[in-house]
Amino acid sequence: MLDLIIKNGSCYIDKDLKDQDIAIKDGKIIEIGKIDSEAKEVFDAKGLTVLPGCIDTQTHFREPGSTDTEDLYSGSKAAIVGGITSVFEMPNTNPPTSNKIEFQKKLDLAKNRMYCNYAFYFGATPDNADELADLKNLEGCCGIKLFAGSSTGNLLVQFEEDIEKVFKSSSKVVSVHSEDEEILNRNKKLIKDGDVHSHPIWRSEECAISSTRRIVRIAERYKKKAHILHVTTKQEIDFLSQHKGNITFEITPQHLTIYAPDCYDKLGTYAQMNPPIRDKSHYDRLWYGVKNNLNDTIGSDHAPHLKANKEKKYPNSPSGMPGVQTLLPVMLNHVNDGKLSLEQLMNSICENPVKIFGIQDKGFIKEGFDADFTIVDMNKKITIKNENIESKCAWSPFDGYEFKGTPVSTIIAGQIKMRDGKILGEPDGKPLKF
Repeated sequence: MLDLIIKNGSCYIDKDLKDQDIAIKDGKIIEIGKIDSEAKEVFDAKGLTVLPGCIDTQTHFREPGSTDTEDLYSGSKAAIVGGITSVFEMPNTNPPTSNKIEFQKKLDLAKNRMYCNYAFYFGATPDNADELADLKNLEGCCGIKLFAGSSTGNLLVQFEEDIEKVFKSSSKVVSVHSEDEEILNRNKKLIKDGDVHSHPIWRSEECAISSTRRIVRIAERYKKKAHILHVTTKQEIDFLSQHKGNITFEITPQHLTIYAPDCYDKLGTYAQMNPPIRDKSHYDRLWYGVKNNLNDTIGSDHAPHLKANKEKKYPNSPSGMPGVQTLLPVMLNHVNDGKLSLEQLMNSICENPVKIFGIQDKGFIKEGFDADFTIVDMNKKITIKNENIESKCAWSPFDGYEFKGTPVSTIIAGQIKMRDGKILGEPDGKPLKF
């Protein structure tokens, strides 16, 4: 007997929507077509769109070290309520995940505490090159995270010779927070006390493109893969479009939805993140990149902070905002608005993450693949409210926004984990395989 049949849905298969049933047994997709077999459970997806399980390739769940703000359990709840079936989680914790002992501790912390599937980044430091060379078979490791400019936490590799060491010894994709530390330090005099509008002036576009040029030059010299995270400038869009191949890049939903100065007028320090949200000319170029398939992934950069800290006077307020729960509603709304196609969204949060990072058996609805699905109602309207945010930080920059298109169910390994906003079952997500 089958474990589950998803019936009557419009399924995203081979870049097209097809009316098919999906049969699931032992956590795998075993048949796609017209299915009349018996099953323990039938999910009627009439009127709904069945997508492959969506992957958020940039989240910060703050454990260990800042579990008052978030932990692996609460972050994974936010993920599945937002229709996300797998996450990549970042190493800038306390202590940082930058050696194999800390990496194993994180895997142990995740076991039977995360609802979604997960993989962790291994943090690069100026002196852990030997460990970076030996990550190929490390369970649950999605890649290496390099902070070229300082952000939350104390993982920083700012000097060119140290960045070279990281790339030279890397055995996985190196994902980069790309800001130039020297320019950041030089620009500190431009910070206006109490005025978050000065955030993108301090963390300038020059600071971003200067770092990204250097990263690409080094990665290409060593023939290594670099993935530039949260790209924010028109200069980087134009430059990176000339360097495809081993170089890939991400844009966040925030940078595609709000822009300066409006976001700082309305949200103040709640709109503060690194790299910053910039003016509309950058926003327009980011959209040009999305429309023309220049970007490779869309990741939320879920980076929660407690309200009490976000409300501190700038620049004492921390940078970052939650996003794992809102990635899909925000982007499905953009699909409904005709700003990108469903295929482009699926490339960014299903297919390209699988191709770039080598994730096994995810990202597609295919026989033999894992039975992870994000089921969405493209016509349902929702209003984001802070009180419905599952993250411990309990706020969203999109509080009060109405979005059309939302996840209504999250299925992981053939188990329904979320239905109509309700969390079901146990936190038994597994490490991703590469």
